[in-house]
Amino acid sequence: MKKILIVDDEVSICQLLSKFLTNKGFVVETAGSGAKAVEILKNDIFDLVLCDYRLGDTDGEELLLKIKALNPNTAVIIITGYSDIKVAVKVIKLGAFDYVTKPLFPDEILHTIKRALDTSGDDEIMYAPSRPRFKANENINTYSGKFVVGESLAIQEIHKQIELVAPTNYSVIIFGESGTGKESIAKSIHDRSKRKDQPFVAMDCGSLSKELAGSEFFGHEKGSFTGAFATKIGHFELANGGTLFLDEVGNLSYDIQALLLRVVQERKVKKIGGTKELDLDVRIIVASNENLQEAFQKGKFREDLFHRFNEFSMTLPPLRERGNDILLFADFFLEEAKADLGKSSEGFSEEVRESFLNYQWPGNIREMKNVIRRACLLSDTLFIESKSLPSEIINYSKFQFISEDRAERAPNLKATAMEAEFETILKVLKQVNYNKTKAATILNIDRKTLYNKMKAFNL
Repeated sequence: MKKILIVDDEVSICQLLSKFLTNKGFVVETAGSGAKAVEILKNDIFDLVLCDYRLGDTDGEELLLKIKALNPNTAVIIITGYSDIKVAVKVIKLGAFDYVTKPLFPDEILHTIKRALDTSGDDEIMYAPSRPRFKANENINTYSGKFVVGESLAIQEIHKQIELVAPTNYSVIIFGESGTGKESIAKSIHDRSKRKDQPFVAMDCGSLSKELAGSEFFGHEKGSFTGAFATKIGHFELANGGTLFLDEVGNLSYDIQALLLRVVQERKVKKIGGTKELDLDVRIIVASNENLQEAFQKGKFREDLFHRFNEFSMTLPPLRERGNDILLFADFFLEEAKADLGKSSEGFSEEVRESFLNYQWPGNIREMKNVIRRACLLSDTLFIESKSLPSEIINYSKFQFISEDRAERAPNLKATAMEAEFETILKVLKQVNYNKTKAATILNIDRKTLYNKMKAFNL
């Protein structure tokens, strides 16, 4: 039976969710604070944590990082309010599987929980899984009939590289911004290799603490250190015969990189507290959102480890550079959201589609999925309109239009100043996750002035 920990400082919500999920066959525990949750998680392993973002002693981001440090394999679902769309995107980037919004609907929560428990953790979607009901994409290029992959020249080049490197045993570095689908690319390489029938094991190095790194990589024997209540199999051993994917490998400390180098060189691993070495036959694929060559030149990443990994490399294009693929993914995610939420939207208005093409998508495909899922939930019209989109997408489109229009006109000092002011305010608001007090302090204006300017700019 799957074990779920509910973390919420509202006792009534804990009780209601606990009763509901227990009736659905789950083993459930509750915690009324972040501190209590951490205490429970140190002594037991849960398949999933359902956590409110706003807790009395901490917030969802901080607790999420602690959960992932204690056990990277525990799925986390964050409970947010509608006004927290930026926070929702951020926690997904930090490793949350998904989020649900208040008010809570039992069927939606249960559906999300089942997806989290049935998924290997790949929440980065470069290839969107194709479904029979997805009529809108019948003519879209597919990759082995399994994924919607897009038609842009940039992604077609990636396909060629996958076909070239997949049959080999080369180690691969996949570069790309967060949310571009690096894990999906790694899985695609594995699926087209001779190891396709062997394990594909993904490991998030971004949330890995120094204390837990050895245990997660190599495993440990029972009693080998305080808290080692049972023997643990490490990720290298789990992936033996198959492929090990190390995401955000650039975040590993120098000490951990040294431990990793030895295993990569010798292809042997020994559990912490153990005496026997295990021979390894593992293909290693790593991913990073930073330039590892620059990192080793600055002394932040071991040069010898970089060259061990860099037998082949590829760079994934961000969503903003994929042209009309943006609309292909938008249509797909809408179909997915409609099925999940029981909605009947026919599509997007022309204004929305234009906004999607103009927007820069800093969170890439992962951000788009969340934006469209939320827009589908909020929409009460046949076609999804701009009112259902986050303000930064709508206003980005308006700003682009103003800028292009200004380029065709004679210089206008007042218009230029307003555009610069709009861009500065929007940039600062994003930096502080729309915390108006912090934004006003950074901008050196009072809150009332900031509110008036936000109202004028429709922010």
